[in-house]
Amino acid sequence: MKSILLTGGAGFIGSNFVEIALEAGHRVVVLDALTYAGHRENLEGIKNSENLTFVQGMIQNGELVAQLLREHKVDWFINFAAESHVDKSIAGPAPFIDT
Repeated sequence: MKSILLTGGAGFIGSNFVEIALEAGHRVVVLDALTYAGHRENLEGIKNSENLTFVQGMIQNGELVAQLLREHKVDWFINFAAESHVDKSIAGPAPFIDT
């Protein structure tokens, strides 16, 4: 059993990966900012898994990321955090650079 820190785990692709990882017997810590692309509802079917921990926060918060890495003895760090809406990136590029 591996311990995975997964950023962007409440998005479409990330939440599907979380489900697969849990089915494979891994522990998963989801770190997600819950922007327009991430929704807790995407984790609804697996929210009661004893191997799933959800943390709302930003990947840019180095202290939080370091704490989660230590606390959960993370083996794998997988990043699905991203802003991907092209029209929004033209209107305001800063969030796309940050995530």
